[in-house]
Amino acid sequence: MPPDDTAPTTETLTILYEDDLLVAVHKPAGLLVHKSPIDRHETRYAMRILRDQIGQHVFPVHRLDKPTSGLLLFAKDADTAAIVAQQFEARQVQKCYIALVRGWPNAHGTIDHPLRHVADFKHQAEAAKAKEAQDATTTYRRMTCYELPWPDGRFTSSRYSLIGLAPHTGRKHQLRRHLKHIAHPIIGDVKYGKGPHNRLFREQLHCHRLLLAATTLSLTHPQSGNTLVLQCPLESDFAQLLETLQQWRADL
Repeated sequence: MPPDDTAPTTETLTILYEDDLLVAVHKPAGLLVHKSPIDRHETRYAMRILRDQIGQHVFPVHRLDKPTSGLLLFAKDADTAAIVAQQFEARQVQKCYIALVRGWPNAHGTIDHPLRHVADFKHQAEAAKAKEAQDATTTYRRMTCYELPWPDGRFTSSRYSLIGLAPHTGRKHQLRRHLKHIAHPIIGDVKYGKGPHNRLFREQLHCHRLLLAATTLSLTHPQSGNTLVLQCPLESDFAQLLETLQQWRADL
């Protein structure tokens, strides 16, 4: 029998903001936003949990990758969802993320690198390859540098950085692919990252997640017309890891 995803769930999400039209939650790493054929046996997803938690249907207006944690916004009706989704489409929503990456990138920069469509299934790969690459732009700033006491190839230590990211387009896996492109992949990224660095964090620091989190959204409220700024703290395991890394902080 297929898994039952219609029965009520008692799981809850942390609500960061709620009014008559919108509700924002903290999505933990490893949770789908909505039901997906990619994970067809998965019955845990944020849309279902929040629906049961607040007692009404909700409509996602954007997405976060399953391994990414952080701020996730829903509308409470289809009309509101369409209005907010249009803001995302028109690039009127400002999004901020935090990531821990390999190496010490420049203090700030812009990644302007077109990205091809990502196929979800093997049978879609040829069609995806035939499509033109889409424009994709991300700006970043380096926040903190670390030098860990474990070797990195021919070097006696390993260098990492905490960076802030602002995607100005919304391509699939954009931040993860852009950081791979500039040779500063996100730690814990099993698809676009580097195995030796992921293993170091698993074995030495007991970190088993993608170190990418959505922290801020700024948009126009669909009813009042005022700017609405939403913020989300780091998930506890991410925050605790950064506390541990402070002992190896490198002041440039």
